[in-house]
Amino acid sequence: MLAIVSLVVIIVISMIVVRVATIALTLTGLSTPLARFQARSAFTSTGFTTTETEKVMRHPVRRRIIMILMVFGNAGFVTAISSLILSFMGAESNEGLWLRIGVLAFCLSLLWMIAYSEWVDRRISKIIQRALQRWSDLEIRDYAGLLHLTGDYIVVELNVKAGDWLANTRLNHLKLADEGVLVLGIEKPDASYIGAPRGDTQLEVDDTVLLYGKASVLKNLDERRTGAAGNWEHHKAVDDQKRNEQNQAKPV
Repeated sequence: MLAIVSLVVIIVISMIVVRVATIALTLTGLSTPLARFQARSAFTSTGFTTTETEKVMRHPVRRRIIMILMVFGNAGFVTAISSLILSFMGAESNEGLWLRIGVLAFCLSLLWMIAYSEWVDRRISKIIQRALQRWSDLEIRDYAGLLHLTGDYIVVELNVKAGDWLANTRLNHLKLADEGVLVLGIEKPDASYIGAPRGDTQLEVDDTVLLYGKASVLKNLDERRTGAAGNWEHHKAVDDQKRNEQNQAKPV
């Protein structure tokens, strides 16, 4: 039974380590889903050759967090597997074996409910965030809070493809600001990056453009195709933006 207790303790510690790393990665500017995915991948020593992973590894603070996770993960999993084997090898009868299986199943179910509880997640995240801000030298930037990424406003990456309304067009001609969309940056196929691009910058096929605006507008922009239909969608989006601005300007 002691081995099962050890296993549960290891799992709890592992969950806490991954949660701390997720919050830390989020505070460096990653979205919560991506931060959670990268933290779990590093902790389980699972390799992924994705664009998101490359962005993590190019960032010195994120790279340090990932390296620490990999060390903890390698040690934790070996210990957990050893404890699991020992817990069942020590059973002297079928009754003892099923008792240990039941205890282990109950503990894992309880941990599963706690891990996916929104109430627990909110409170633990606040505690971890305050601790990181107080006791670490992590360069913290709560980008979600700074950009008010709640409700309708989001930041997305759009891949420019052949036939898109955005393709092979300069920013000053697209007039995205008239739709309430801001261009934060452009990543070229050769991995070079243009931050805060000017109006004479041209979007080309295979570029990845970082945009900030309302989710509905950005979704429409992603689906917009070149030609008269795309131009008409742009004019409708501009009219909608003007109406929204007028409604916001009216006194309450």
